[in-house]
Amino acid sequence: MAAVGALQSVCRITLIRSPARWINCCMSYRVKQFSSSTCWASRKFSKKHEWVEVSGTSGKIGITNYAQDSLGDIVYAQLPEVNSEYAQGDECGALESVKAASELYSPVSGKIIAVNTAAEEQPSLINQSCYDEGWLFEVELTKPEEIEALMEEADYDNFVRTLADS
Repeated sequence: MAAVGALQSVCRITLIRSPARWINCCMSYRVKQFSSSTCWASRKFSKKHEWVEVSGTSGKIGITNYAQDSLGDIVYAQLPEVNSEYAQGDECGALESVKAASELYSPVSGKIIAVNTAAEEQPSLINQSCYDEGWLFEVELTKPEEIEALMEEADYDNFVRTLADS
């Protein structure tokens, strides 16, 4: 019963911020059976600075705040084509900014089921909201077990700190 109260408390707080996040928060806690302290228990991170947010058998993918900040103002997004398939680590697109170009790598294996045309048409969305409106593409997971090898948010934050220290 205490776990349900904790769940309701966390979700109620998040609901105030964003109704869409409340749904993800509650679903994450049910799926993870209260094993995580964050509402984004289903978001995982790669060492190439992509994130994947799992919902059922699909995953929404984007770049991290660290990546968008490192690139600077993004002016062009080349996203993968719908129905194309990629293995984990495959190059699947590119982002160009005023100071650099960077390849996109798929953090998981899967078939592309959607791309964010808004981010293609207005790449600055990636800088403004890399975890929400600036997501890049969505895949139908073909190897869901790959998710477990990706980093949790705290591990990714530590990883980024080691990059800054070197």
